[in-house]
Amino acid sequence: MGEVLVKIQPPDHPVHMPEPAVFSSEVESEIDRHLAKYPVKRSAILPLMFIVQRERGYLDPPGVQYLANRLQLRVTDIWEVATFYSMIQTKPVGKYHIQVCKTLSCKLLGADKITKYCSDKLGIKVGETTTDGRFSLSEVECLGSCGTAPMFQLNFDYHENLTTEKVDQILNGLP
Repeated sequence: MGEVLVKIQPPDHPVHMPEPAVFSSEVESEIDRHLAKYPVKRSAILPLMFIVQRERGYLDPPGVQYLANRLQLRVTDIWEVATFYSMIQTKPVGKYHIQVCKTLSCKLLGADKITKYCSDKLGIKVGETTTDGRFSLSEVECLGSCGTAPMFQLNFDYHENLTTEKVDQILNGLP
């Protein structure tokens, strides 16, 4: 009964932590302005993640290390939040990120057809980016537009009541 079933050993090699990201003085000032809004630093985690993502293209390990240092949190605290929200990217995405809602209303009204159409049109599968880095395609949980399903979010813009013709119009109209 008092027997130890698993003995956890420390790693036999050092754990490599990346050097934290470095930002311009303008970005640091923007971060300072956000931190000043919150009496508890941790509360600024999402706005700061958006800044790091904007500046680096996605929330990469050096960006996470920077946030952990700046907010006086553990790296795992940053990753927990980053992996919960679909709007925080933890790997590079294309210039245009198409996020198709996959929950019930959208599913019932044709989200699968929209996802397949986008996939075929762009020549990529869900979770991939075109070779030119222009488009990424994802499926995400409810985007809160159930009354206008099916829909997708293109970067931060909602496109609702989608049809394949409307998808063509939206994507062909991008610069």
